Amino acid sequence: MQTLNQLCRALRRFVLVLGFSSLAATSYTFATETPEQYPTRPIKIIVGFAPGGGSDFIARIVAKKLTEKLGQTVFIENKPGAGGNLGAEIALKAPNDGYTLFLAAASYTVNANLYSLPFDPIKDITPIAVLAAGPFIVSANPKTGFKTLPALVDFAKKNPGKLSYASAGSGSITHVGTEYFLSVADLDVLHVPYKGTSPALTDTVGGQVQMIFGTVASTLPHVSSGKLTALAVTTPTRLAALPNVPTVAESGYPGFDVLVWHGLIGPKGIPAPIVNKINQAIRESLSDEQTTAQFASDGLTARPDTPEQFASLIAEEIKRWGKLIKERNITLR
Repeated sequence: MQTLNQLCRALRRFVLVLGFSSLAATSYTFATETPEQYPTRPIKIIVGFAPGGGSDFIARIVAKKLTEKLGQTVFIENKPGAGGNLGAEIALKAPNDGYTLFLAAASYTVNANLYSLPFDPIKDITPIAVLAAGPFIVSANPKTGFKTLPALVDFAKKNPGKLSYASAGSGSITHVGTEYFLSVADLDVLHVPYKGTSPALTDTVGGQVQMIFGTVASTLPHVSSGKLTALAVTTPTRLAALPNVPTVAESGYPGFDVLVWHGLIGPKGIPAPIVNKINQAIRESLSDEQTTAQFASDGLTARPDTPEQFASLIAEEIKRWGKLIKERNITLR
């Protein structure tokens, strides 16, 4: 019996030593990789929405280009849920070694003011780069007879509460972006939330609601076919695909600017050399004519900002939308 007990103790010691040796070997492998050597293995970009959407489209274009630039496979992992918050939480709780990144959309800065998040949307991130940005197209059902934004505004002022607008859901970026315009123009227009952009557009085209702030990719086909009338775009410059459609700023609201943007962030504390290497690869990718053309097909413009500029954008938009959400009493219901 004593011999058996001694044998068991010896075996346990062996297993422990083997385990510690394996851990040490693993730690050594990661410890010996310097930021200058990055990357030495595949990189994951988490997208907080389902495959096939706008965020997924942008992520896959960028992943392909980064794979070419960095010499390691960059792949997409879709983690939809909670308006993109699920994917953000997973990415931001990953090791800060640059191998797990998150594709943040403009809705990230809205969610920061509407959800109780398990992370700090500013302090717990490393901003890396803005990828692309574009406008909303302010559109109306043709049966309304509105040909310009001032015409819609004039009617809404004379008939408060008579018009309605569709959004992709309460608390969505389309909801908040529209409310921002209504606040600036001092209009009373009824909000009709839908479960996604597709049904919101369907009912706007059908005339159940009269107007919508829609992304270029989802709205332009309906404008081109005559099913919707484009009244304005929300960026400071006109959209190349709709050169005759003025901006909201040109339509009587100087300084008006609402962007639909996407960018890459990571967990807090990614070493600066790694951040700079990814940012540089993105900037080179965004200067590529093929990438520019792909973005343009979705109504987007490449926007190769620095990490510092992206950090400022996130902070400013969280503050901006937070103020609006309080003033307009916007909720998720």
